[in-house]
Amino acid sequence: MSDKFPIIKKETVVLIGIATLHQDMERTHVYLDELEFLVETAGGITLKRFVQKMEYADPRTYVHRGKLQEVRDWIEKNPVDMAVFDDELSPSQIRNIGKVFECRIIDRNNLILDIFAHRAQTSYARTQVELAQNEYLLPRLTRMWTHLEKQRGGIGLRGPGEQEIETDRRILRYRISLLKKKLIEIDKQKATQRKNRRGMIRVALVGYTNVGKSTIMNLLSKSDVFAENKLFATLDTTVRKVVIEDQPFLLSDTVGFIRKLPHTLIESFKSTLEEVREADILIHVVDISHKDFEEQIRVVQQTLTDIKASDKPTILLFNKMDACPFPEELEKTWIARESYTSVFISAKYKLHIDALRRMIFRLIRNIKGENPEF
Repeated sequence: MSDKFPIIKKETVVLIGIATLHQDMERTHVYLDELEFLVETAGGITLKRFVQKMEYADPRTYVHRGKLQEVRDWIEKNPVDMAVFDDELSPSQIRNIGKVFECRIIDRNNLILDIFAHRAQTSYARTQVELAQNEYLLPRLTRMWTHLEKQRGGIGLRGPGEQEIETDRRILRYRISLLKKKLIEIDKQKATQRKNRRGMIRVALVGYTNVGKSTIMNLLSKSDVFAENKLFATLDTTVRKVVIEDQPFLLSDTVGFIRKLPHTLIESFKSTLEEVREADILIHVVDISHKDFEEQIRVVQQTLTDIKASDKPTILLFNKMDACPFPEELEKTWIARESYTSVFISAKYKLHIDALRRMIFRLIRNIKGENPEF
């Protein structure tokens, strides 16, 4: 039975983060909770966390060498496959840490890219992810050849090693060039498709990853978009035609945002994000049950500003109210007093979905210059 259905061993991980002048210990552990969820989404299991309090990250080794030694001692006594750092590591940091650790070393960006690569289903999404991965890998190629550094006494090894790295760099640059050309062609096709839809109002679901956008998409459009309680379950933009009362519009579900989303991914997914930029109305979905939902709101708002899409009519949609201890008190908080149009729902139990529909209907009528009756 075990030969027919082999058990896939999960990779074991230790997490490493820092608490700085601008990020206290409590905030650091909230971020490490998210990093652990990323590890789980990627198929790993976290064994232990290490946190160091310091003014700023060490430009050479991220944490101080004493902390690195502490982590190494623990790794040597436990079955650890990988050390995951909660920030992007520079090539020199990876190289210096690699001289201390025997296990694999990856940073937050590398982990997110790995999840995107696993989640990408269509040719378009796979192309975008491959481009981002190659651009991330290019300046870090020297890490692939550290086995040569340990054999520097051997005559004739260093030269060929350097030549091999340069060969790989040329291959990567050529591949990056091909992928960019391929994406340009696909982007042109996508732009043409968007032009053909210009006669209709467009509404885009945006929000932090894993807040329930795809579930809400299914409720509003009565479709069957893939939805799962994992990070980045949706990479490809899904567009559906929806009709509320007598008002048809196009509803799109987009890739979720996240803290420290790698810049290469934002660049690679610019066509996907174009759906957000060209939307007439944004529905900003928030997981109201998450203990750090206010920070998630800020991350999404900053990302919308970065892609020049923050000035659109927006519904602030608070989902998962069923998971809140006092849902009846929600609308009395600061949230309801914000300048945004806000609504509280539970997509899981289909609570207040009609209120959301009415709100969308009003905004569409306002955009069209019509006066909604209800």
